[in-house]
Amino acid sequence: MKVGLAEKTAVLFTKDGDQHNNLHDMQCMWYELASGESYYRQGDLGRALKNFLAVEKHYADMTEDQFDFHSYCLRKMTLRAYVSMLKFQDRLHAHEYFHKAAAGAIRCYMKLHDSPTKSSKEENDEISKLPPAQRKKLRQKQKKAEARAKREAEEKQEDETASSNSSKSGKKQHARPVDLDPHGEKLIQIEDPLAEATKYLKLLQNNSSDSLETHILSFELSMRKQKVLLAFQAVKQLIKLDEDNPDSHRCLIKFFHKINSLPGPVTDSEKLIWNVLEAERPDMRQLHGKSLVEVNRSFLEKHNASLMHRAAGAEMMYLLEPNKKMEAINLIEDSTNITSSGHSLLGPVKTWQIQDCIDVHKLLETVFGDQNVANRWKARCAEYFPYSTYFEGIKSAISTYAIDHSLESPPENGIASNPHLKSKDGEQGSLNGTLHIVDDLSSLSIR
Repeated sequence: MKVGLAEKTAVLFTKDGDQHNNLHDMQCMWYELASGESYYRQGDLGRALKNFLAVEKHYADMTEDQFDFHSYCLRKMTLRAYVSMLKFQDRLHAHEYFHKAAAGAIRCYMKLHDSPTKSSKEENDEISKLPPAQRKKLRQKQKKAEARAKREAEEKQEDETASSNSSKSGKKQHARPVDLDPHGEKLIQIEDPLAEATKYLKLLQNNSSDSLETHILSFELSMRKQKVLLAFQAVKQLIKLDEDNPDSHRCLIKFFHKINSLPGPVTDSEKLIWNVLEAERPDMRQLHGKSLVEVNRSFLEKHNASLMHRAAGAEMMYLLEPNKKMEAINLIEDSTNITSSGHSLLGPVKTWQIQDCIDVHKLLETVFGDQNVANRWKARCAEYFPYSTYFEGIKSAISTYAIDHSLESPPENGIASNPHLKSKDGEQGSLNGTLHIVDDLSSLSIR
């Protein structure tokens, strides 16, 4: 939520002038990826896509730059460096940053497909249905917002132009081209988001075929495009890579549940697809003589001690048997955060990871749609992760901010009326008092 503050901090390490463009020119991909993920979580798909595609452009530039290197290496007879460059180019798109950018772009396009943006014509049709008074008020509000945005863009452009023409040293710099789409609004105005996502999926399949995320994205994209055989191919790859992974189990159950709910084949192409599935199904070891409910039950029995496996099994139980919603929820809530077998100088270490707990919380909110259960889970995880801002733990920045602002008249150097600030003798500590040793870092996590 604080992308602006993060950018102001990052540009402290850039040159004078247009700071945002400096981050782009420096190919600061870690920042662009983090910014894109943040915008994606906020639902701002335009800016998220702009950051993800900026990373993709860096790799395209690297591919173009290699052409100047061919003649140089041959002319200088630096053949070892030349061979090294060719090997690097072969695995360029297998780099972690490119994988993250392509996966982020695919998720954005799939979200655009699931929740398409309204066109200006549709918005005008909706506005025309309103009463005259509300319609007039809404149009005035839109005009004010457009004027404000235009004014802010002009002011920002003037500042950037002035700063780009002269630096602190007084040297003139070349003016940069103005970004006509700073918020990525044009990027989300596309007719077929799934076709755009397919372009990046093919790159991942060719260069990151050993990644589970590649085939998970392939499965989700193929199911949206109703490409049954491609989705089945993704399921087979997931089972081959890691059949015990919770996401592999999800895709397996979802796929065959969808197939079982389809009507019988009618056309020749449908019959051909059906014959392929019937021929391949016996090779799926997990399905031998079992129904999907039995497969899910066996999966839960095998991985009963794992939180994420229990969550995946509970989700599939709710999918296969909607009447067992409470039983599925209890399956998650009855999970135990056991102590890890490893040793730590900071004390016992629990097995649950904060990202897994966040995923379970989102699962309870979205798939199960039970806010009360989600709140109970959030309160429980706040005890395990007291420094987590997501779960609003007692030691997190959010709670500290709330406590500090709940003081009626906090003294500048006096005694704080904060019950959480205690000295070793049990007395309230001062704001400038003793610095206590942090003796519990095992649950330290900032999210």
